[in-house]
Amino acid sequence: MRRFLPDTFTILLVCTVILASFLPATGTFAGYFGIATNLAVALLFFLHGARLSRDVVIAGVLHWRLHLVILLTTFGLFPILGLGLGFVPEWILPKPLYLGILYLCVLPSTVQSSIAFTSMAGGNVPAAICSASASNIFGMFLTPLLVGLLFSVGGHGGFSWEVLGQILMQLLLPFIVGQVLQPWIGAWIRAKKTLLMPVDRGSILMVVYLAFSKAIVEGLWHEFSVTDIAAVIIADTALLAFVLCFTMFGSRLLGFNKADEITITFCGSKKSLASGAPMASVIFAGQSIGAIVLPLMLFHQIQLMVCAVIAQKYAAKTAHRITTEETEEAASPA
Repeated sequence: MRRFLPDTFTILLVCTVILASFLPATGTFAGYFGIATNLAVALLFFLHGARLSRDVVIAGVLHWRLHLVILLTTFGLFPILGLGLGFVPEWILPKPLYLGILYLCVLPSTVQSSIAFTSMAGGNVPAAICSASASNIFGMFLTPLLVGLLFSVGGHGGFSWEVLGQILMQLLLPFIVGQVLQPWIGAWIRAKKTLLMPVDRGSILMVVYLAFSKAIVEGLWHEFSVTDIAAVIIADTALLAFVLCFTMFGSRLLGFNKADEITITFCGSKKSLASGAPMASVIFAGQSIGAIVLPLMLFHQIQLMVCAVIAQKYAAKTAHRITTEETEEAASPA
């Protein structure tokens, strides 16, 4: 039963939304808080760059077929499915919330949870580290490009070179600086993971608080009903279920072994709140992004609950197979 309970970070996200609902950031305070949020996000991506070992990148590049499948799923299949949801009538799925779903479809994969679930299930952990990290690096370019392409196709805006430049300056530049300094500080940062977690989680909470503060001031909860939120949950769940089936069974058809299947399943089906929330604040700067971030926050919790169950089932099957093999070896004549 505990596997279906929200984790600590999800509880903090809910508390942040509640805080923004009753005490939204406004006026001068919102301006200064926005500057602090931008600095926290830059620090977050600097730490991501400093954590990532170059040896892992070099080793992972050799497994190019696996990474190609994951990247095509993340930045190809997901956006196509997102466009397909555009045919759902607006009285079922309001346009602002649909745009939030479309936005989450063009985001990169998660890093920490993809690796954690892959490890728990007995998958190819080095490949997961490389693939999830590569997804986030490519996402700095591909996410704004896909937002411009898909949103312009739907008549919701177009691509902006200015937005891409802002993302590269605010997210990619700190990441590159972190990579440059990685040989000197990387080992220390990886060793201090617990101490640096507040930066990782705190920057996301700051973005969410700022986004929902503006949305609350503009009447977010008056605009959407409980039925609208339920429609988003159903759409998020359907997206995740389809991609999980595609990655799981598709990897078997392509001839990947069990360890690689696990890696493809978890890295290909996830979407990153850690990257998505900061990017939304840049891509949709000056707009109300509460409705944009809300489907992503819901998807974040759904993917954690579902993937936790799948990872445990994979782990149980692996343990059973190993036990069976050991029993057969012990019973066979010398």
